[in-house]
Amino acid sequence: MPKSNLTREQIKSYARLSPFELKNVFIEMAQRHQADEPGQKDVSSVQMLNAGRGNPNWIATGPREAFHALGYFALGESRRVWTADDLGGMPEAPGAGDRFDAFVRRHPDLPGIELLQSCVELAVRRFGFDKDAFVHELTDSSVGDNYPVPDRILRHTEEIVRGYVADEMFAGEPPAGDFSYFATEGGTAAMCYIFDSLTKNGILHKGDRIALMTPVFTPYIEIPELDTYEFDVTYVQASMFAEKGVRQWRYPEEEVAKLADPEIKLVCLVNPSNPPSLALSRRVADQLKEIVATKNPNLLLVTDDVYGTFVEGFRSIAADLPRNTLLVYSYSKHYGCTGWRLGVIGLHDDNVIDEMLANAPEAEKARLNQRYGTLSLEPEKIRFIDRLVADSRQVALNHTAGLSLPQQVMLALFSLFDMLAEGQAYKHRIRGIVRERLELLLEGAKMKIADDPQRAAYYVELDLLAQAELENGTEFARFLQDTYEPIDPLFRLAEQTGVVLLNGGGFDGPEWSIRVSLANLDTLDYLKIGHHLREIFNDYAEEWRAGTPGA
Repeated sequence: MPKSNLTREQIKSYARLSPFELKNVFIEMAQRHQADEPGQKDVSSVQMLNAGRGNPNWIATGPREAFHALGYFALGESRRVWTADDLGGMPEAPGAGDRFDAFVRRHPDLPGIELLQSCVELAVRRFGFDKDAFVHELTDSSVGDNYPVPDRILRHTEEIVRGYVADEMFAGEPPAGDFSYFATEGGTAAMCYIFDSLTKNGILHKGDRIALMTPVFTPYIEIPELDTYEFDVTYVQASMFAEKGVRQWRYPEEEVAKLADPEIKLVCLVNPSNPPSLALSRRVADQLKEIVATKNPNLLLVTDDVYGTFVEGFRSIAADLPRNTLLVYSYSKHYGCTGWRLGVIGLHDDNVIDEMLANAPEAEKARLNQRYGTLSLEPEKIRFIDRLVADSRQVALNHTAGLSLPQQVMLALFSLFDMLAEGQAYKHRIRGIVRERLELLLEGAKMKIADDPQRAAYYVELDLLAQAELENGTEFARFLQDTYEPIDPLFRLAEQTGVVLLNGGGFDGPEWSIRVSLANLDTLDYLKIGHHLREIFNDYAEEWRAGTPGA
């Protein structure tokens, strides 16, 4: 294949973009490749393989059917109160459980009704809910006729989320005490709210030192650089190799030891990681526990555990360090529901943030009391998890805060589905899908990765420079570095094959690494992407051999 049509300087200038913005450049190139294919009049008939974004191409159908079945019952409940030409009333709680059971009996063939019934029965049995109260929460919330009350998260929904997180994020063994949850518009909103409230409450200040465990989802790199924060960032790098030329994507002890510095106030991690897609090792978790216990007791951790369900026996660092950790979880990837915008922030009821607020200087307490004084006669007693809610609506609009109620119903149904046998079967099925895609990608690319039982396989990050050295030695690797920009392979793939991938350097990974999403294309497409990547890689090697006598 020929070289890229762009000069090295042009490619170098593009490298300054966020990988998610650079992706759009690659998409434009891939689309031109489609149009330029000989004999192709219809661009749509030539396939562009965009593995640059992690939006899954599967959805969980059962919980969605249950949601729509609930909608029919909820409308019936509304019409029961007030019926007049498209006009209904607010569903009532007394007798709601019995009326739901009667509805189920009358509509045995309604799609989703059986799963909905299973979810309701499971919730009542596992959490001890009053059936009338729970069915009314589902019913009233699904029609969306009220503001969220409580604003942070609905009462029954919080219990369900607590159970779901205990099962899937804490491996069925939650730490002592309870976590409180704030339902948010996906994990992205959770990230924004956390950074904003930590600074608004004086836990973090502009210019403070924080740490990032890298490679990491790009916004965690870019947010601290904003002029709002301008944090001094320390990078904890996953730089270990499993063997020569094969990255392990694990954190050396000396890298994690950086967090012992008490000047570092917060560390952010994605667990399992993005892009390497590996769950945090027990060794690193134990080291973090030791650091907090002995060297940096007020270290805050923000852990983004969206990919946790893709690892067998996954256990969040929030289970090991509950007092110090803000847990972020999004339902988007597991259930194929990025458009629903469903996420939560979890914070243990006994936590160091509330402790720091209680021990703040009097002048700082007075400032915060003024900020939250319209919400309570004792604003100093407002917990940080509830300050997150108020800050999400500029405090003044706290009375209308909260995730929309139909979204909370869907969140609850997804969680309950996971607790059923059908949900567990679904979980194992999607795990199998991404692992098969990974195997096909590696087969096509003829590349090797470290064998790791804690691999989520939602993404994979491939270090092309390490692969170059593995296959042809240090001279070949040096040739690539001296001759091309690290993102040159991605330009060639987009221009010449219609394949769109992301640059690993944009995630603070090795500059010559690439990220492949294993979630969003048909399974056999990954074999094609692997073949295209191998062709590009072989082109570099042939060029090197042609210009290097004896190579």
